[in-house]
Amino acid sequence: MTTPEPGLPAPGPSYLRGLELNPGDQHRVGMSRPQTIADGWWVALLWCERDGNLASFRDFSPTGEAPQGSPLLRLGPALAGTLSGLILEEGGRQQLRLRLGQPPADETRPWEAPLTVLAGFRFEPARVATLRDNELAQTVLRAFRDAILRLAG
Repeated sequence: MTTPEPGLPAPGPSYLRGLELNPGDQHRVGMSRPQTIADGWWVALLWCERDGNLASFRDFSPTGEAPQGSPLLRLGPALAGTLSGLILEEGGRQQLRLRLGQPPADETRPWEAPLTVLAGFRFEPARVATLRDNELAQTVLRAFRDAILRLAG
């Protein structure tokens, strides 16, 4: 696996200790300090890095080829599935929003974007009431790691 073009450093130190994608893997996932904003949305920047540089979505695409569409079309459902039951549902829709943290240099090639996403969640109040802030953040970071591993599937 490769990193994208040089000069795209990771956003900074992770709020929590970064997690290895797989045991012994040099790729790590990290996150910014989460914030709660208007209407109870919990937001954080999530990323995957190797040696201090951001990985690209293409590093985790099926067979190294970039599929059609945005990588968020695969990452979102994987993340929502892992956090199922924790994410609030309103009107039959899970309250989860993802956006690329940085767009690709060529918008027609979204899988070339750095693997960083701005994630927003509204959580089930009864479920999060039992979690400390760092436990909730750790749960989200683990779910993000698992979702990246499912990108290739």
